Amino acid sequence: MARIAGINLPTNKRVLVALEYIHGIGPKIAKDIMTQLNLPLERRVSQLTDAEVLQIRELIDRDYMVEGDLRRETAVNIKRLMDLGCYRGLRHRKGLPVRGQRTHTNARTRKGPAKAIAGKKKTV
Repeated sequence: MARIAGINLPTNKRVLVALEYIHGIGPKIAKDIMTQLNLPLERRVSQLTDAEVLQIRELIDRDYMVEGDLRRETAVNIKRLMDLGCYRGLRHRKGLPVRGQRTHTNARTRKGPAKAIAGKKKTV
């Protein structure tokens, strides 16, 4: 089992897809890593040699910010906005959408499940 950046990659998937399990690596970066190391795109994780896994691990550590470091930097950026008290920071603090989406309806992902309004009765 290949372990890269603290993540166990699934052994039966293609390396191209398995690399996307790492936070901070998407389809484009995964393809870039494969081409930089001259690995065929059809290669499966179970077919990787220890040397190839080491090459992938070293390339990711050297060139990309992934997993813990990336999550930490994102959290610090959001905390900075909240401490500044700017509009985006206030929206983060209140748990509302930050990028201008409507909130009269929708926005349930950000606001959580709907809360019942006290005193409002259904009319027949």
